[in-house]
Amino acid sequence: MLDPKSKQWQSEVGDLLSAAASLCVEHGLDVDTFLTGAWSAYVEARPGLREYLEDIQIRNQLEELRKQGRLGVA
Repeated sequence: MLDPKSKQWQSEVGDLLSAAASLCVEHGLDVDTFLTGAWSAYVEARPGLREYLEDIQIRNQLEELRKQGRLGVA
């Protein structure tokens, strides 16, 4: 169950996102640009997240190459 403080900040975040979306619509920004900007802001706000996601992507690519027999297993 969410405590009142949690509900308060979630409401504030919703208000801020709504305001940002409204500004983007007013200025003709397309939805992909809005979503890319929101995602970038989120990732930048979490130190280490970008590196973590890049690491996961590299590991998945290596695993796929191994499954295809294009990369040996050490």
